[in-house]
Amino acid sequence: MSREKKRLLAAIRRYVVFFLLIAFVISCCMLLFLHTMQTSVGITFTEKGIRTAAILTMGNVLLLSLLCTVIDAVRRKFTVERPVRRIVQGAEKLMRGDFSARIEPLPGITGEDGFDIIIDCFNRMAQELSGVETLRTDFIANVSHELKTPLAVLQNYGTMLQNPDLTEAQRIEYAKAIAEQSRRLADLITNILKLNRLENQQIYPIPKRYDLGEQLAACLLDFESTWEKKGIDIETDIEEDVFVESDGELLSLVWNNLFSNALKFTEPGGTVSVTLKTEGDLATVKVSDTGCGISPETGRHIFEKFYQGDTSHATQGNGLGLALVKRVADIVGGDISVESEVGKGSTFTVKIGRAVDGDVPKAP
Repeated sequence: MSREKKRLLAAIRRYVVFFLLIAFVISCCMLLFLHTMQTSVGITFTEKGIRTAAILTMGNVLLLSLLCTVIDAVRRKFTVERPVRRIVQGAEKLMRGDFSARIEPLPGITGEDGFDIIIDCFNRMAQELSGVETLRTDFIANVSHELKTPLAVLQNYGTMLQNPDLTEAQRIEYAKAIAEQSRRLADLITNILKLNRLENQQIYPIPKRYDLGEQLAACLLDFESTWEKKGIDIETDIEEDVFVESDGELLSLVWNNLFSNALKFTEPGGTVSVTLKTEGDLATVKVSDTGCGISPETGRHIFEKFYQGDTSHATQGNGLGLALVKRVADIVGGDISVESEVGKGSTFTVKIGRAVDGDVPKAP
């Protein structure tokens, strides 16, 4: 059935409803009036008079029903159909993928109508969808870019390995390059999967009470070969017996990423320091380096996915580490911040609730 036929049937139904309602009301009023005239005044109505009154009454019912139907149609045109049409048009734009669709508030619509609430909710929904679509597009573009680089390197070195005139030293060098790029590609995919699970709340923290200082020392020792290779001095000031009740596996992602970044951006002969102090009911971990530092603009975006302020080190990472750190800190109820100065280094500060007599407060 076409839309016009549906609208015509709806108009007919509304007219019938008004007709029945008005006919009932007028009939009741007329019967009451005639009964009163007969009993109180003693007027006797003839058959012809009653017939004439009935015809006039029916005409009035028809006329009033038509008038009410027209008035209701005009009212619906401006207070119902117009806002509904705009909402439908906006929804159709969203369905076509136009996430810039917005509905202008209609003049004269009040909160009593409810359409202003619907329009406001629609506009906020469209804005959220627009943001999600932008993030999705950027994510796909960044993932594609990050995947292209190691794949291109793997392809190039694989092609060169096919040369029969290569020396044994060259073969070993190319094989090492392939292994390194394969590792980088595997790390990228692993981080993407971890971040996706964290953002979709598919990983739930399992809190356990443990010594935070011991965990920091164990994570730091995993990078011993790295700092020895670069000749980096390691300074530690870790307070003893600092217990937390949190998910140790998730927090290890935080420390590993912070240590990895500190060592990566610190030049040979530099210094990386790790401190653990208690501040009231909080355990505060600071990871500092004497690396290249970051600008204030970079600091505002450093926890975003795939953001890399220092492109000179882009081949050593994929821009997901600090996004993981931020998401984990949020999940375990912690707080992370960064202080940095270009050319002097950076300090990342993580605050989490300390286990004190079974009470584990959250960082502000």
